[in-house]
Amino acid sequence: MPTPRLAAGAHGRDIPPTAGLPLRWSDLLPGGPADLETSLAAWLGVDALQLECSGTSSLVVSLLTLARRSSRKTVVLPAYTCPLVALAVHHCGLRLKLCDLAPGHFDLDPDALEAACDGDTLAIVVTHLAGRVADTDAALRCAARCGAAVIEDAAQALGARRNGRSVGLDGDIGFFSLAAGKGLSIYEGGLLLARDPALRDELRATSARTVGRRPGWEARRSLELLAYALLYGPRGMRLAYGNPQRAALRAGDPVRAAGDDFPLDIPIHRVGRWRRGVGARAARRLPAFLDDARARARRRLERLQGLPGVRVMQDTAGGDGVWPFFMLLLPDAQSRRLALDRLWGAGLGVGPLFVHTLPDYDYLRPIVADAPVPHARDFAARTLSITNSRWLDDERFEVICASLAASLPSP
Repeated sequence: MPTPRLAAGAHGRDIPPTAGLPLRWSDLLPGGPADLETSLAAWLGVDALQLECSGTSSLVVSLLTLARRSSRKTVVLPAYTCPLVALAVHHCGLRLKLCDLAPGHFDLDPDALEAACDGDTLAIVVTHLAGRVADTDAALRCAARCGAAVIEDAAQALGARRNGRSVGLDGDIGFFSLAAGKGLSIYEGGLLLARDPALRDELRATSARTVGRRPGWEARRSLELLAYALLYGPRGMRLAYGNPQRAALRAGDPVRAAGDDFPLDIPIHRVGRWRRGVGARAARRLPAFLDDARARARRRLERLQGLPGVRVMQDTAGGDGVWPFFMLLLPDAQSRRLALDRLWGAGLGVGPLFVHTLPDYDYLRPIVADAPVPHARDFAARTLSITNSRWLDDERFEVICASLAASLPSP
């Protein structure tokens, strides 16, 4: 892939690819409150939240809990989602089955989902991708028919709502991510929720039984959180994110450039009190931060939607999502390729959301069998993301729009 003609990291600045809540030095003081779960549960209007060390660990705890209830072994996943979801299923010793997407959308295809679910289906995973609210209805119908559970992957959607209540409450279990660049971050973290009190008790029991303290991992995450607080901004991102990304692009490694190269081993450990306190302090600013991001997104939607043939992905009926970035579906794969040639690596917060569908990552092939998922492959080939960071000013946003326009087919 050629180096973009746009000035890479102009003036020593790289815009973060997502609108994450910046930390303040006051958030990092020791001795802070440790009531992160309680404060976020009150804000979301849910009965309780359970803190784990990552969104992936949250999914692992969920799957292990469901597996103790049943002899079923199959988990149905969207064919286009984060590779970590597949790794979590593999970690739990379960079988994964891929479901195609609806044409031109991130929702599961209802007909493909019906065909994928049977008497061995333990769970169906529905993904609220890019902060957008997915349609859970087809999964709920399928799960009711075959006796499976529904897990809502809301890793990118903390604060999103459907029909007036938090996402994650339509299904049996939901989880959010507190990873780097998310709306709220403790560098790595995850939050579990469940509607049923008995299931909440089982999730806690699974965590207590399977998640150890592993102080070495918590020390590492604490140091990474300090570095994140220092570097999460246009100048620090050039060092921590932009330069490594451009090196990967020059080496012809788009998977590494997109951050889709994950180790097969999933670190699972308890979150320490200090990182809980950092998150609890920062969480007080989260509602206002998300409101500001929504307002900024609404101002820019009209410009993006005016690009011929470009579709900005929106929430399904009843949804009110969050806006860490925009997810665009371009008219064809050639337009997406040209747009990435111009913009990916230019320091403007533009890139693919995930490079491939799950069966098309080389390193996942030992655990993800190939499958006929044409709609998912088409979606992967035509999708890109644009940051909604407050550091992307109007001038640079217009550069992105002009570059996208130049990549589109002539009318």
